[in-house]
Amino acid sequence: MKRVRSRPPLPPGFGTIWTTVAIDLIGFGMIFPILPIYARRFHVSSATATGLIAAFSAASFVFSPIWGRVSDKVGRKPVILLSLTGTAVGSLLTGAAGGIALLYVARFIDGASGASVSVAQAAVSDVAPEGQRPRLFGLLGAAFGIGFVAGPAFGALAALWGPRVPFYAAAVLAGVNALVAVRRLPETHHPGEAVAERERRFALARMAGAKAAARLIGVAFFALLSFSAFEATFALFGQRRLGFDIGSSAAVFAGIGLVIVATQAGLVHPTVSRLGETGTLRAGLIGDAAGLLVLAFVRSWWSLVPALLALTIGQGLVQTTMSSTLAGRADPRRRGMLLGAQQSAGGLGRVLGPLLGGLLFQQVGPGAPYIAGAAVMTLALLLLQTAVGDPVSAPATP
Repeated sequence: MKRVRSRPPLPPGFGTIWTTVAIDLIGFGMIFPILPIYARRFHVSSATATGLIAAFSAASFVFSPIWGRVSDKVGRKPVILLSLTGTAVGSLLTGAAGGIALLYVARFIDGASGASVSVAQAAVSDVAPEGQRPRLFGLLGAAFGIGFVAGPAFGALAALWGPRVPFYAAAVLAGVNALVAVRRLPETHHPGEAVAERERRFALARMAGAKAAARLIGVAFFALLSFSAFEATFALFGQRRLGFDIGSSAAVFAGIGLVIVATQAGLVHPTVSRLGETGTLRAGLIGDAAGLLVLAFVRSWWSLVPALLALTIGQGLVQTTMSSTLAGRADPRRRGMLLGAQQSAGGLGRVLGPLLGGLLFQQVGPGAPYIAGAAVMTLALLLLQTAVGDPVSAPATP
């Protein structure tokens, strides 16, 4: 009989880290299908409604490098616990908000807590064997997809009992997860620990890879700028072009999340093994650009499906491979800071993307955010080409 090759076990604490990221993304994702409700409830414009997502992302932009640097100095676990506590507080305030101003404050608090995603990535990289890093980052990236499946579905279903209920439930989930993490989450980074061997390995990357890292972070910014404009406007796009109601939008976002989960959990590692990290990033960006361009002209379900497939598979490849590339080649003592810089760039993209997307949707037309997004993805692809061959972007060892 042919012997089946088993995969190595997951590192200790990986499950708790994974759950932390998933819960953060559930709180982020649940706002999408109920954007029209919030717009009607507070009598605000489409641009103001999509600004709720921008508030969340503005906090991520500010706090990601801060949390990354703090985790390098004091360890990963305290920052992750603080993140879960902040998520619970932000969710409670979101549910209790009686006006648009407090709602913006609540989303900012929640976004500041969610900025610790980079710390979770650093924690996984701390314990990941070199050959398993793409696989583990793919599994961690799948938590993002779970958030986009559970978040919109949870938000739409719980909203049947009132618009505040989803956020109260999210607060309970975050609080329970914090209590579990106190006992089960191990510390993966001990400041001051001897890292001489790994320091020698990363010496060349520190000297020659700084420009390449900056370019890759720029690619991450452009990719999330375009994708977040899509996220923020799609519920409104579906309502205008295809007659979507809240249930339809939630179903589509759930499908998007499932595709991202499948891509990051099962497709990233074999694709990196075959194409290398740079090749995988290139393929993902091409898929993103093609999906956005087709989406701009969608007017029926049959044309919607291939557009969304290309976009979500592409984004799943880009999102996970980018983090794995940077984490694997970072100075171990500054890994949290570098991943925080990437997360901050993504946060900036998520600030500007919804704002620009909402403005283009309102002033130009429903397809305008996606045509512009396809152009920006092409720019990201060109920027990636300048990093080919640099140490920080070399193919990973399968």
